[in-house]
Order: sequence, then C-alpha cells, then structure tokens
Amino acid sequence: MRIPPLYRKPGWQRFMAGFIVGGCISWLIFLYMFGVMQERQAQMIERQEKMIQDLQQEKAIWQEDYKKLNQKNEKLLTIQRIDVKISNYEKYDIHDSQSIFEAEEDIKHDLSPLIAKNLKTAYLNKDLIIRMLENKVIKINHRRYTFEVRDILFYSVVRVHLNLKLAD
Repeated sequence: MRIPPLYRKPGWQRFMAGFIVGGCISWLIFLYMFGVMQERQAQMIERQEKMIQDLQQEKAIWQEDYKKLNQKNEKLLTIQRIDVKISNYEKYDIHDSQSIFEAEEDIKHDLSPLIAKNLKTAYLNKDLIIRMLENKVIKINHRRYTFEVRDILFYSVVRVHLNLKLAD
C-alpha cells in the first residue's frame, strides 16, 4: 500500500499552506492576547500591593494612637460605685431582708473609702479588702455571722459577692 502523491496537487498544497499559516497567525494572536492580559494582571497586583502597604502604615498609625489613648484612659479609671450582694442567708433561716440590707449597707460604708480612688491601687490592695471583709463580724437576730468572699470584680463599679457564715 502506498500513500497517494498529494504533494503534486495544487489544491492540497494550498490547503496545507493555509493550515500552517493559520496556525502560525492564531499562535501569534494567542501570544499577544495572553501577554496583554498578563500585563494588566501585573499592573493590578502592583496597585494592590501599594494599597496594602499604605493601609498597613495607616493602621499602624491608628493603633499607636489608640495605645496612647488607652494608656491615658487607664490612668484615669476611678471607682464610681460599690455593689455588695450577700447570699447563702437562707441556709441560716434568715428571712429578714431588712437585716440583710443593713448588712450590705454596712459593708458598703466600710468600703466607701475606695470611691474615687484609682482602680489600679484598689486592685493592688485586693488582699487587704478580702481580709477586712472576712474578719468583719455582724450580728443578725442575736447571732454572730462572718463573711466568706465569693468573688470581687474591680472596674468603675466594684462588685462584691459574699457568702454568709456562722461565726465560731
């Protein structure tokens, strides 16, 4: 079997030449379009990188300003109010809410020197405050009670949560 001699027919020669020339032209068009698209992408990435750098610098400036403001405000924090909550009084059959209220007010009065003090100094004296509260003896219905500090929260409002305990 033999391949037919198509190289002698001018129709086939024109077809093959057109095929080769068309392939070369389409390849050149592809390269041009791809290069233009890549150039646009590179320019866009460059613009975005510049924008990111500018925004990071701006963010660093803002963060620095906020740190300074936070440090300044931290120095200015003072205690405005004291809240005291006594719990566990039902265990000792105390149904007199007036006595509990008076005990809470008495503790608020004892802690009143903390009002308008710097929050940091009050927090540093936390152990002293806890010992003072736990050593306090209060008399309700002819019985003596002490307190056990459950928790203390220090902020512009000092919240003290106490458990009532029968004194020995």
